[in-house]
Amino acid sequence: MADHTSIYAHTARWIAQLSGRPITFLLAVGLIVVWLLTGPIFGYSDTWQLVINTGTTIITFLMVFLIQNTQNRDTVAMQLKLDELIRATRGAHLSLLDLEELEEKELAAFVRQYEALAAFGRAQLDKGMTDTGTPEVVSQTEPPEKSLSRQRSGSPKGRTSPRAES
Repeated sequence: MADHTSIYAHTARWIAQLSGRPITFLLAVGLIVVWLLTGPIFGYSDTWQLVINTGTTIITFLMVFLIQNTQNRDTVAMQLKLDELIRATRGAHLSLLDLEELEEKELAAFVRQYEALAAFGRAQLDKGMTDTGTPEVVSQTEPPEKSLSRQRSGSPKGRTSPRAES
């Protein structure tokens, strides 16, 4: 099974690289021009139309899976790179390493925390103060400056996250 997966992955990468090149686009345009030029030869018949419709449908269907495969690989690679940056940054919140695995409610709680933190930073700037620092992100009900030292409770999956509202 591992051999089939690696063959698929290798083939998907190769096709993705090939399909993204300008020459591939030019070949596709050339194919359409040839198809259009053959229209009068075949009297613009239903079969003539069916050829292009079937061909484009099959290619589109297969490209959906190819694009999804490429997107999945790119997303995993990007997440790993971001995880490494978080891991290597002193004072970073390690609980953010696997945010992509959280439920929507838990993610929304983090979003609200960072929106509140951004609003606090803008308010600090409006007062002529700096907006730098590394305050803790822990409370849904208190402004960031009041929640700096509080401990967070664990999530159902053992993660540390802000309280998700129902």
